Amino acid sequence: MGKSSSSSYSSSSLGKWLGFVTAIWVQAISGNNYTFSNYSDSLKSLMSLTQLQLNNLSVAKDVGKAFGVLAGIASDRLTTPVILFIGSVEGFIGYGVQWLVVSRRIHPLPYWQMCIFLALGGNSTTWMNTAILVTCMRNFRKNRGPVSGILKGFVGLSTAIFTDVCSALFANSPSKFLLMLAVVPAVVCLTAIVFLREVPQTITNTAAKQEEESKYLNFFNIVAVIVALYLLTYDLSGKHSHLLSLLFASGLLFLLVLSPLFIPLYSIFKNSNNSNDVDRSVHHEHNGDQVQEEETQTVETEMGEKSALVVEEKDLENDQVVEMEYTKPTLGEDHTILEAIQTLDFWILFLSFLCGVGTGLAVMNNLGQMGLALGHADVSIFVSLTSIFGFFGRIGSGTISEYFLKNHATPRPLWNAASQIPMSLGYVVLAIALPGSLYAGSIVVGICYGVRLAITVPTASELFGLKYYGLIYNILILNLPLGSFLFSGLLAGFLYDAQATKTKGGGNTCVGAHCYRQVFVIMAFSCVVGFGLDVLLVFRTKNLYKKIQLCKKSS
Repeated sequence: MGKSSSSSYSSSSLGKWLGFVTAIWVQAISGNNYTFSNYSDSLKSLMSLTQLQLNNLSVAKDVGKAFGVLAGIASDRLTTPVILFIGSVEGFIGYGVQWLVVSRRIHPLPYWQMCIFLALGGNSTTWMNTAILVTCMRNFRKNRGPVSGILKGFVGLSTAIFTDVCSALFANSPSKFLLMLAVVPAVVCLTAIVFLREVPQTITNTAAKQEEESKYLNFFNIVAVIVALYLLTYDLSGKHSHLLSLLFASGLLFLLVLSPLFIPLYSIFKNSNNSNDVDRSVHHEHNGDQVQEEETQTVETEMGEKSALVVEEKDLENDQVVEMEYTKPTLGEDHTILEAIQTLDFWILFLSFLCGVGTGLAVMNNLGQMGLALGHADVSIFVSLTSIFGFFGRIGSGTISEYFLKNHATPRPLWNAASQIPMSLGYVVLAIALPGSLYAGSIVVGICYGVRLAITVPTASELFGLKYYGLIYNILILNLPLGSFLFSGLLAGFLYDAQATKTKGGGNTCVGAHCYRQVFVIMAFSCVVGFGLDVLLVFRTKNLYKKIQLCKKSS
């Protein structure tokens, strides 16, 4: 058994980490849905749109995510490479057509056709994210919080990555920016197709291996923080020469592409030097680890299997029949989507998610017009700040929530509740519109939005299991198009147009703090409602998280 087990572990370990590196690459370019503010003004002037029409274009982009349900269904039927390929093709077509329009290579398409292509671009990210999250949640079952934080953190950084690279190389050209959104994600996804696979869980998953995995994930955390600080330094350092911009882009490429490869390379080196030790470890610890692996997956497997069917045992000697009675799964067990949506906990999580991400997405979609209303000619700095500090919210909440869960059985929804109050205060700051308020508001909203996205990913898997996670996740993120429609398309669009003045060509514009004040006040109140829902979910799930803590401590 020794050599075969050693080589099997080495290959599975290498495959898992290579897959995780390519997952990071995909996530670092899959936040293109949050970049609408970078080219929205060009679309508005080119197509002579009112603010309501422009906001509805952004809603169409987010409506594409509603069809992410298809990606969720496909995740149980199609392989990861196929799902990634579908996402890359959709993104190439959706953003490619927008590039043709903004670069004036073709005449502006009818409004309804533009909505379709924006929806296509928006839907592409659901295929990418589904492939990445489902695969990585299954490959890293015992470190879901940190893994979610890292992956969602790079999604947050992707907006700043695209914005800063475009600013450095193309002087903020909207057409070249859209060309990047069309080409770069497609190329990266085609690369990930080669390496990203679901890796079978092995019996060598000892406490030592878990500690090693945690150390490796800490390295990725450090890389991510360095990338974020690197981007922030560039954003805050003012104007740059062409040479310095090229050096910045080269350094960013090294940090994103080469530095994460250190872990797979180190894994190869370590396994080749310690293969004999691995053989002995596999031989002596086989029986103990097999029992331990079964114990540590109580929430995902044992509980789910026990709850699926209750067998009423009968006396077969007396010719009595064995009857099978179905019972609903309890919280923490594997749920189908129909079983999940019949629970109160699902709808509490769904509605609280709407209050957080729906309002945050409205800010991101309208940053361009918000900046212009408050007298800022260039809004790229605010887009980058929201992205970078969204990263800190994502990566910090993933690691911190995992620490408190393992040591104090703290329910993850508590961190969602903690993000709602600062987010509400951020909207109050934006409504007051004091000098510098857009800087402060962008930072606070970015952090809290990032927390919500990173915490909800592992929370959904812990409450409803991993078996049907792909579909459940995509049902939850229906909040993105729904929130975009309610808070951006309707609320922000109508209230802005009510304050705006007509311009030549049929469009409109608004300048002053009053343009979005009512919008911010309503969104602040929505966050307070979300806080109440999150607190309710904390109390409803505290017993489940005590069980999860015991499960983690036994590993």
